[in-house]
Amino acid sequence: MRKEDIFSAYKDYIMPTYSKTPLIFVKGKGSRLWDIHHRCYLDFFPGWGVGNLGHCHPKIMAAARDQISKLIFVPNNYYQIPQAKLAREIIYWSYPGKVFFCNSGAEANEAAIKFSRKFGRGRYEIIVFVNSFHGRTLATLAATGQEKYREGFAPLPEGFKIVSFNDLQAVKDAITDKTVAIMLELIQGEGGVNVAERDFVQGLRKLCDEMNLLLIVDEVQTGIGRTGKLFCYQHYGITPDIMTLAKAIAGGFPLGVMVVRKEFADILGPGMHASTFGGGPVICKVALAVFKTIQQEKLLTHCQRMGEYLFKHLNILRKKYAMIKDVRGMGLMAGIELDREAKTIVQKCFDKGLLINCTHDRVLRLMPALNITKQEIDKAIEILDEVLRDST
Repeated sequence: MRKEDIFSAYKDYIMPTYSKTPLIFVKGKGSRLWDIHHRCYLDFFPGWGVGNLGHCHPKIMAAARDQISKLIFVPNNYYQIPQAKLAREIIYWSYPGKVFFCNSGAEANEAAIKFSRKFGRGRYEIIVFVNSFHGRTLATLAATGQEKYREGFAPLPEGFKIVSFNDLQAVKDAITDKTVAIMLELIQGEGGVNVAERDFVQGLRKLCDEMNLLLIVDEVQTGIGRTGKLFCYQHYGITPDIMTLAKAIAGGFPLGVMVVRKEFADILGPGMHASTFGGGPVICKVALAVFKTIQQEKLLTHCQRMGEYLFKHLNILRKKYAMIKDVRGMGLMAGIELDREAKTIVQKCFDKGLLINCTHDRVLRLMPALNITKQEIDKAIEILDEVLRDST
């Protein structure tokens, strides 16, 4: 198809639910993408956090090919080997519990909301936070603390109280006899890369223990090594009651996971919840390869080192350009807050061959693959430096 035919097909046949950048990609390898004109781009935001191993990692491709040649799909009322192995692997690296497999982060969070209501036996209110983002289903929209995503979809499901982030007293003030859970992202990605304070998170854990509330940690974006540990909660000295995962867990294939502490994981019994495609053999085989690759290639240690290197250079840019108000994040999840809208900066980076993202209007978001190199970071910083200089 010609470029014009592709654009026309999208206009005529695909609903306009995404803001489109006029780039047509046809090939990816590592942290590089090639467009239809064979131009190469450095990808510092692979798949909205999906590409923790970059594009088309050979071990991911090999796992997919191997399983596709044997068995593509069986429904979840049968047993299958890759799903059993993956469930065991997730629990081994996290905490004693059981998992539910689905297809996306929104589905995993939806499952956590539904689980909480069953756990609550009449208690149903969940405390969530300003600038949070938990998905685009009706319930996860109601749990999202950003009005722009909820606008036009009322009435949304009830039972969510939105309070200030990093404000323990606000949480305490919101608790009633109907409260069943507290749900948060430890780093609010879509909300501006806002990092939860350690004392705040530990305070939430203590509060939940004292009041028999569930602590739900949404690790859809922070999980699977993004912050330098396999799961972000491991930085905080706490264990969640429920953790949700998606994005990077299956290397580009669709998979969502809810992990529930073992002591009450059997609250949802047969027929109470389901997902037709959740945890299929191919997806689980690929996800196993993700875990194995992270360990074999020592990507958590590499992420920590490259994260320090990236933030060092971002902070140099901060001192250099007054338009940068803040640099924040953890591991290889970085937010650069500007004193102006960031879309123009993002577009100029695209024009120079660097793919990044802006969120919350004024925050540049960088989430390169965990196996990114110093040379690739240097190139990204060079381009960002040029763009910022030309934008002053």
